[in-house]
Amino acid sequence: MPLKTLFLNPPSFENFDGGAGSRWPATREIESYWYPVWLAYPTGMIEGARLLDAPPHHVSAEETINIAKEYEFLVLYTSTPGFPGDIRLAERIKQSNPNIKIAFVGPHVTVLPEQSLKEGRAIDFVVRKEFDYAVKEFADGKPVDEILGVSYRKNGSAGHNADRPQLQDLDSLPHVTDIYHRDLDVRRYNVPFLLHPYVSLYTTRGCPAQCTFCLWPQTTSGHAWRKRSTDDVAREMAKAKEYWPYVREFFFDDDTFNIQKARTVELCAKLKPLKLTWSCTSRVTTDYETLKAMREAGCRLLIVGYESGDAQILKNIKKGATLERARQFTKDAHKLGLVIHGDFILGLPGETRETIQNTMAFAKELDVETIQVSVAHAYPGTELYDFAVKNNFMVKGSMVDAGGHQLAHIEYPGLPADEILHSVHRFYDEYYFRPKAVFRILRKAAFNSGDRKRLYKDAKTFLKVRAMRNKLVKDNAEGKPQTAAPPPPETVQV
Repeated sequence: MPLKTLFLNPPSFENFDGGAGSRWPATREIESYWYPVWLAYPTGMIEGARLLDAPPHHVSAEETINIAKEYEFLVLYTSTPGFPGDIRLAERIKQSNPNIKIAFVGPHVTVLPEQSLKEGRAIDFVVRKEFDYAVKEFADGKPVDEILGVSYRKNGSAGHNADRPQLQDLDSLPHVTDIYHRDLDVRRYNVPFLLHPYVSLYTTRGCPAQCTFCLWPQTTSGHAWRKRSTDDVAREMAKAKEYWPYVREFFFDDDTFNIQKARTVELCAKLKPLKLTWSCTSRVTTDYETLKAMREAGCRLLIVGYESGDAQILKNIKKGATLERARQFTKDAHKLGLVIHGDFILGLPGETRETIQNTMAFAKELDVETIQVSVAHAYPGTELYDFAVKNNFMVKGSMVDAGGHQLAHIEYPGLPADEILHSVHRFYDEYYFRPKAVFRILRKAAFNSGDRKRLYKDAKTFLKVRAMRNKLVKDNAEGKPQTAAPPPPETVQV
């Protein structure tokens, strides 16, 4: 039998979804939880393993420590904002269960393996990049110094084994929905713009796009685009429909779901008979015919990274798309009845007060259903991080506050970090308080009692965070010392 193994997305800040499936490791303005897809794959590969996703299930640090007493091997998915708390949790788990072996995985330890081992004395080893087979080999008894992709303690320092080649045969992996069905409560997962309850999974790995800010392709999944067979995806979706007849939507959370037209059309032909409602990520380079095939197969919503309304910034971040193409894509999607959730980022290279205004105006022109506005975060291992460090644009301090919310940590001459942070809230205000947007929200609430309750809860949460952030910016401007809100009990206990 393999080592009894626990895969853990750890408890952290309240509403913090910064681990196994989150593209922006931070506490959300509105409570959001993505599925721990990366952890689910190896969980299904090791007999007797369990997946514990603490944040959405509200499992505390104390409860996690007690659960870990029953296991011989712990695989913890960490992130840059959550790493300090995660190593404290690992220390307490080791104190409670001295014989347990602990491996950390995720982008942070991929980029900083030696530093991670130095800072986290309870960590036995880290796995760089994709970790599916590395942790399985360890659980099956293979010595750590023989496992590709691993960094470990060796004679008081760090030993680094050769990188593991990227996994090519994605069909060889288990179906994550089998693990969700066994170990998770899908009703605990919520994303405001997706129908609830929802289930998310991947059909591909990697992204050939070269966006300088994007964490995943530059650290974990790589730029090589690898795909599951359309038959394998269709089999999993048919099974998922049987598992959860009450699930209202499935979400394909690939780095870029529809980047290859032929494969997308082929998959849509196999999804169509299942009569599912589903959504996915999309680039603005997707043409009308592909969008039409998706819509006819049950696609409802697209998450689209517009990022900026300034042409030069799009070039600076190597987005590989133009404003004109974004406009046409949006028109095509709206014509087909597809809903769009648009993502924008403030503080990217080249940002000025004028470009921020350009992006706000561009967003209003597109007039998509919902938006997310983030401050640019330069994560270690990304080209944006190297750019910001090289040019001394990084602000000293944390990228999140005491509650895990994003803080601006990049600034430019004439554009302070606090002004970028304040612009996020101004962006939201100017976008959602337009008569057209207000009418859309009220109409949605009027005709659906479930949406009405959800909108009310989300609005309360958003306004609370908005007020907190505005106070932070004001205090910084006045030179007042920061009195950060106390961390939640889970963080204190760790």
